[in-house]
Amino acid sequence: MGSPVVDCRLLSGWGRYPTVESRSVRPEKREGVQSLVEGGSRPMLARGAGRSYGDAALLNGDGDTVLMDRLNRMLSFDSDTGVLRAEAGVRLREILEVFVPRGWFLPVTPGTKEVTLGGAVAFDIHGKNHHRDGGISNFVREIELLTADGKTVTCSPEQNKKLFCATVSGAGLTGIITEVALELRPIETAYVAERTLKADDLGDAFALFEEHEPNYLYSVAWIDCLASGSSMGRSHLMFGRHATPDDLTSKQRQDPLGYEPDHLASLPFDLPEGVLNEHTVKAFNKLYYARQRKRDKRAVVGIDPFFYPLDAIGDWNRMYGESGFVQFQCVLPMEESYDGLKEILAEVQESGLASFLAVLKRMGPPDGGLLTFPMRGYTLALDIPRREGLEDLLLDLHETVARRGGRVYLAKDAYLRPDTFREMYPALEEWLEVKRRIDPENQFTSAQARRLGIEP
Repeated sequence: MGSPVVDCRLLSGWGRYPTVESRSVRPEKREGVQSLVEGGSRPMLARGAGRSYGDAALLNGDGDTVLMDRLNRMLSFDSDTGVLRAEAGVRLREILEVFVPRGWFLPVTPGTKEVTLGGAVAFDIHGKNHHRDGGISNFVREIELLTADGKTVTCSPEQNKKLFCATVSGAGLTGIITEVALELRPIETAYVAERTLKADDLGDAFALFEEHEPNYLYSVAWIDCLASGSSMGRSHLMFGRHATPDDLTSKQRQDPLGYEPDHLASLPFDLPEGVLNEHTVKAFNKLYYARQRKRDKRAVVGIDPFFYPLDAIGDWNRMYGESGFVQFQCVLPMEESYDGLKEILAEVQESGLASFLAVLKRMGPPDGGLLTFPMRGYTLALDIPRREGLEDLLLDLHETVARRGGRVYLAKDAYLRPDTFREMYPALEEWLEVKRRIDPENQFTSAQARRLGIEP
């Protein structure tokens, strides 16, 4: 089996902040992970692809970061049920490359395919279809979890249900996910029938979501977060469904399940600090909004352009410069969404900290995870460069979200405070009951957990 590779390295999330020095261990097989847990007295945390944005996949101080990228084997697939069983280190990209040509797609996917299956489950990821299907936990049929006592426990919606509900949103703090059984979605083609609509302001965007979402599986909006006055919240809304062969052009019908992932180029260097500022972002947003002249546009596009446009640029996080950025993502209850989002957009504009990327989605009911992020309402995600005044802005935004009954997404967080976290996640005590039982010595922890005071 061989000994795991051990070294010390600087690690960060995708936002490149914070950065911590961590003792990292890279086991080759599940037996190696088990030996680490059985023989270890140090704190530890499993890390997948490192695509969470803040400190959720970081372990500071004394402890071991267990790198899971070598545990990326696909173990079995049942074509009758669509259930794939795979190790936790498999990336969603690898699943797509194997299964899209065979007529299967992910049941839920975030805006990048570079996350691992284990990471996706640990944060109960959501996608453009949450209003219809909920998060990925609704399609997880079984989890193999290595717990602090060195035993492997099987949990599912039927077996060890409490542990399952704590694990699918537990940020890796209940144990190490080693294996997942996930139900895939059948598709007829590798294309999406897309419809793009322009919204003049936030109220128009809400009305278009309300009108068109019942007819589409997927929906999302790019929002100009710097537009003000009567144009505040102007957007491009994108709706989609998996295309049928009848939707395709004659050329596309020649290979309806052909899948070639987009990858244009990698950003070779960090952009200078300050390139993305209020003026450059405002100019870009104005051009982006104006480029679609028709209010209603239809097209048949590939999977990658619809679901993963940013994945076409490798290392795109370098555009924010060496200081990095944070992604602020919140969700507000439906009755608070309109006024709350207008308040948040006004706060961002007043701060002068421009968000280059702003995404708006509508969410369905909460999922089964005890620390799950979604609730019925609207979610807004903003990528904000790290500049002076950022922490004050985020603390103000957190207060606004909490006051309106919403929450922020832990997979994106780097600044949330313990008292605000507890206010946003009322099921924390129920989650801690499971944590105390399964990991009484708090062997599995993270920099984020320590910051938020998450202890059994």
